[in-house]
Amino acid sequence: MNRGRIIKNIFARFKKPSYTNRTQSYCRLSTYSINGTKSYLFMNKSPCHSVQYVKRNFHSSHVCCTVVPFKLSDIGEGIKEVEVLEWFVAVGDEVSQFDNICEVQSDKAAVTITSRYDGTVKKLHHEVGDVAQVGDTLVDIEVADDEATTEKVPEKTVSETTVQDVQNVTEAPVQVVHDKALATPAVRRLAKEHNVSLSDIKATGKDGRVLKEDILLYIGQSGPSLTAPPTVPPPSTKVTPLAEDRIEPIKGIRKVMFTSMKESLSIPHFGYDDEFDLGQLVDLRYKLKKEVKHTTGLKLSYMPFIIKATSLALKEHPILNSQIDGDNLVFKADHNICIATDTPHGLLLPCIKQVQNLSILDITAELNRLHEAGLNNKISPADIAGGSFSLSNIGNIGGTYARPVIFPPQVAIGALGRIQVLPRFDYHGNVVKAHVMCISWSGDHRVIEGATMARFSNQLKDYLEEPAKMLMHLK
Repeated sequence: MNRGRIIKNIFARFKKPSYTNRTQSYCRLSTYSINGTKSYLFMNKSPCHSVQYVKRNFHSSHVCCTVVPFKLSDIGEGIKEVEVLEWFVAVGDEVSQFDNICEVQSDKAAVTITSRYDGTVKKLHHEVGDVAQVGDTLVDIEVADDEATTEKVPEKTVSETTVQDVQNVTEAPVQVVHDKALATPAVRRLAKEHNVSLSDIKATGKDGRVLKEDILLYIGQSGPSLTAPPTVPPPSTKVTPLAEDRIEPIKGIRKVMFTSMKESLSIPHFGYDDEFDLGQLVDLRYKLKKEVKHTTGLKLSYMPFIIKATSLALKEHPILNSQIDGDNLVFKADHNICIATDTPHGLLLPCIKQVQNLSILDITAELNRLHEAGLNNKISPADIAGGSFSLSNIGNIGGTYARPVIFPPQVAIGALGRIQVLPRFDYHGNVVKAHVMCISWSGDHRVIEGATMARFSNQLKDYLEEPAKMLMHLK
């Protein structure tokens, strides 16, 4: 077989050219390999013209995603479990770092949990009202795995495409649209109370954040029917007994009371009661309350005077401002006086820090702040931590004497009764009108003697019955 016939047979095998461009057509003559790279030799149908093309394969990779369990971390203050109050996200929502995930109620305060990841919510592990332990998974979040190995996709032959064509291929940009309305937990709660969807409200805050004013404006424009309370039928006078007992788990703030009171059973309590004539303090407050209201807008009560006088008395009797730590007694440098606060969510014990450095007006402002935070369930763990002495004002509800229970590791607590106008004998034996308040003290008898408590109470009584004496000790 001669050379011309061989070439003719080769052209017969490749009637349809495998490799073409706009101007020329080629057919493959041979295949060879150089340094592991497969190459082909092509011949133009025009005589004496050949070109070499290199066949290469290329790979592409896509972003790998990993589902990360977002766990409840340790909030501090010995908190072991929390109750889920509200979810701010749902399955499928896109979240970023520091976005609000949920609000939980510990046994001491309400805390908002924020995200540590950027990603997509895949699963909620708890319903509203469920109790989650520290370390439990709250949500699963799908995040991008930057360190994931590149996945190999099926090879695609680009034998018809030159190297220049491959370099011109670019990946289209991906735009992520976040459609979740931005709002603080308080604003979300307000919208929930009025059955308003945040997505229906025009946001005027920074970065498209929905503000409280936006919701109020939307409610006003929607008419009074949106906020009108449902008609409640008058209660029936017929008493119907319960069909069965109701069982509720002990959780939230009631759970911490349960635990604290159980620990207090190991403390040998002793009581001490006394009466205080607050006539001069009543007159002093009457003279100052209008001025304080006019200058600061705050309501001046008797508590700021009592708290400041307590701090001055603790300075003279520091053992009552101590705490038991094993076999040691720790004398606290700061007078962090806790005020037992009755809230709709239970009994809380926030404290006013460093009372020894505060004025009467400073204490008044802090009391008002803690009162508002307690009503709105916004007392933070920092407001509760670090207490060294406690007072319980039962007088604003009623009652004269009480038997207060010590909160470990503190060693003393006082309960303030209501101020009563009662007849008393003065120094000359005349019957006069007196403003009498009874204070009941409880002390840890392991470290405090009855005589020490009596001296402390007498010192406080001296300051409150003659409040002018406090001026000599104020800084």
